[in-house]
Amino acid sequence: MRRGRRPGKLAGMPRAHVLLVNLGTPEAPTEAAVRAFLDEFLSDPSVVDLPRWIWLPLLRLIVLRRRPERVARQYASIWSAEGSPLEVGTRRIARALAARLGARAAVEPAYRYGRRRVDERLEAALARGRSAVVLPLFPQPARATTGTIAELAEETALRIGARDRLRFAVPACDASGYVEALADRCREAFRASGGSPDRLVVSFHGLPVRQDRREGGRYSEACRRTFAALLRALDWPEERAHIAYQSRFGPGRWLSPATEAVLRDLGRQGAGHVAVVCPGFLTDGLETIEEIGVRGARIHAAAGGGRLTLVPAVADHPRFVEELAHLAEAALDSLASPAVPP
Repeated sequence: MRRGRRPGKLAGMPRAHVLLVNLGTPEAPTEAAVRAFLDEFLSDPSVVDLPRWIWLPLLRLIVLRRRPERVARQYASIWSAEGSPLEVGTRRIARALAARLGARAAVEPAYRYGRRRVDERLEAALARGRSAVVLPLFPQPARATTGTIAELAEETALRIGARDRLRFAVPACDASGYVEALADRCREAFRASGGSPDRLVVSFHGLPVRQDRREGGRYSEACRRTFAALLRALDWPEERAHIAYQSRFGPGRWLSPATEAVLRDLGRQGAGHVAVVCPGFLTDGLETIEEIGVRGARIHAAAGGGRLTLVPAVADHPRFVEELAHLAEAALDSLASPAVPP
């Protein structure tokens, strides 16, 4: 008869930490806080891959002088008493996952940029002799998201000689729990808005074409797979669905079509009710609430369209949390085996 594990023990290993990693957020909706956050975020060569001698002067002399004031106003419009929606949503997922994992691991939110950075939280856990699972909240992988998180975590673990106590787990772009949670959020939003929309726009974060090609097209392929899986889960006709890419920043060709252009075109066609779901954003934030829910709705209406329904992020939906729990448990089990690079 197989013996069960004792509570709080993991095959003789110290109690583990699961770090649930999101992008990050400014500490406050102020110009100074936004400037500091954008400086860190946009200085990462994984995010903006232009030559440093070209990009950094542009960033410091133009972008960080013009952009923070406007972005701070946008953040202020969505900030709550609990803080940034992205941070609030990440904490909720962490609490739900902690409840699922119980004594097997401590779960805490961490971020690639800003406060509670993943390298700081990881070093604190590993320095106490704990093992750690880094779980990025990005089902569509790219160097600008999962890649930069993995690189920073790997560097941190190697620096303190604890690589054997680090594991990575990344949600799959078409994992059943993730897709079912997305579909359920869509159905809930459709019911709340009075019925199925005329058109469904599935909007992912944009990426420069050169970056996607450099990585073999894995990001755009993952987006298409999520799109197809969601339509199947909803039994939604392809002719009434549109894949699109939002949040373009910087020069060069980006993945297309742009969400803004799709919403404008649907408005010109007289689409009465459009719903937008953003599968790449697992928590709501500036890019969903303000960019789509406010500016996107305004663009659509100005072009002649009707109402726009923003589908809430999956966040702590039970099926998605269950999917994360399976991933975390598999990574925790593997801690008894030699480490494998992500």
